Amino acid sequence: MDEKKRSTEQDWIDPDDAPDLSTPYWQEIVLAEPVSRGRPRIPNPKVSTTLRLDVDVIEHFRKDGPGWQSRINAALRASMNDK
Repeated sequence: MDEKKRSTEQDWIDPDDAPDLSTPYWQEIVLAEPVSRGRPRIPNPKVSTTLRLDVDVIEHFRKDGPGWQSRINAALRASMNDK
């Protein structure tokens, strides 16, 4: 077999050697673990919205590269705090 190719044979743990997860010992361990899926929640999540802006405004923020949406958000926040 070519050294760069990996074997597809299962040369790892024999499935018969795996513990029986239906026993009370393992059930207790499995059920004690909390289930967490996805990203952790943040206290103030962003809201997805549709906003129509002039082309020159978008170009102004995009010219500095990635993060342009965050910069627009910062400019809007600064405007909000000026009042």
